[in-house]
Amino acid sequence: MTDDDKPPIGVLDTLRATPTTVRYLLGGVLVNQLGAFVQTFLVLYLTHRGMSGGTAGLALAAYSLGTVFGTVLGGEITHRLGARTTIVAAMAGSAPLVAVLPLLARPGRVPVLLAAIALAGLFAQAYRPAASVLLSDLMPERYQVMAFSMMRIALNTGAALAPLIAAGVILLDWDLLFWLDGATTLVYALLAYRLLPRHAAPEPASEPASEQATEPAAAPRTRAERRSGGRAAYGLMLRDRAYLAYLAAVVLGTVAYVQSSISLPLEIVHDGYPTWLYSAVLTASSLVLITCELKITAYITRIPTHLAVGVGHLVNSVGLAAYGLAVHSGAFVLFGAVLAVSGLMIAGPSMFAHPATFPAGSKARYLATMQAAAGLASAVGPLFGVWAWTHLHAGFWVLMALVNGLAGVLALLGTKHRADRTDRTDTARPDTAPEPVGETA
Repeated sequence: MTDDDKPPIGVLDTLRATPTTVRYLLGGVLVNQLGAFVQTFLVLYLTHRGMSGGTAGLALAAYSLGTVFGTVLGGEITHRLGARTTIVAAMAGSAPLVAVLPLLARPGRVPVLLAAIALAGLFAQAYRPAASVLLSDLMPERYQVMAFSMMRIALNTGAALAPLIAAGVILLDWDLLFWLDGATTLVYALLAYRLLPRHAAPEPASEPASEQATEPAAAPRTRAERRSGGRAAYGLMLRDRAYLAYLAAVVLGTVAYVQSSISLPLEIVHDGYPTWLYSAVLTASSLVLITCELKITAYITRIPTHLAVGVGHLVNSVGLAAYGLAVHSGAFVLFGAVLAVSGLMIAGPSMFAHPATFPAGSKARYLATMQAAAGLASAVGPLFGVWAWTHLHAGFWVLMALVNGLAGVLALLGTKHRADRTDRTDTARPDTAPEPVGETA
């Protein structure tokens, strides 16, 4: 039966096809995200402990920089040591670093504090490429996009519930916030060690299958040879114009996306609306994402990937442009939020899953570079957004709609080129299976 003859993918079909190990993986992601308080509350915590706003901002920048390097390092370690080992090591390293931050949050220990925060960010994000690779390896290929949609739901659910948990914890003790973060991270490490499969690091994609079958096992590669192979892999990535277009789309789209949580509150206050309007936008957006994304993903898997990402960015751009009309009515804020989150649900799963379509030997590195690009854009986006909004105000949202629209064009070109190349490869591949090695010899 060809893919065209198979019935459409449904939510219940996906849930039934999800292996138990994937459920464990997604459960661990949710547990970890429920306790992820550092990046959200770091500035408030440090100012509460008597540090200046400049020091708190520098600490947040150190954490963001650590997350960017952490995703790249996590992809490389995943490629060399395997996904489970990377997840366990990253979470086991992150837990003590986060738990010790209250002891370092003193004016006389700023350099040590910044170093610990940067390392905490590095370890905290190093698990993300490994989790994505493991999800891609364990989930049947037909359900790949749905699987990444489920991971997004786990992340969004944790991100929505974590502030509510933090609000209650802060009433007891601010320090308890970071100890709880470290505890949930350690729980994830233990769950990963006990429940996730021990996967070996994938072989490099450049080695043809026929050579692997006919040649004797090669001696273990030296460290210099592994480094050289890594440089060659990244060099190949830099020459892949389609993937570079996709990465540019990730950066531009993320910069536009973060404005809904950075510049939109400024717009709401500037236009004279009560702050509860922004709370209503956040609540509505989170509920729609958590409850509707999987169902919408079931529909978008029936259309080509490039069409899904193009339509999703278009809808998102219209939502961003609607924020510019907020000065006339608060209804435009809610209307824009609904469109923005709808576009995210249409384009997000396919964008998130795209690097997993690359060969196993390079998949971890492609996933890591995508997540690093998104992390870098998340760090730069707020700075650019606040500066641009203060100069443009309502015109800022037109600019963001154009930026997001450009991201959509680049994403469409990048994913379509990849799909066309894959189709040509599949067409050129012989229909018959290769002859057994013993008979050819």
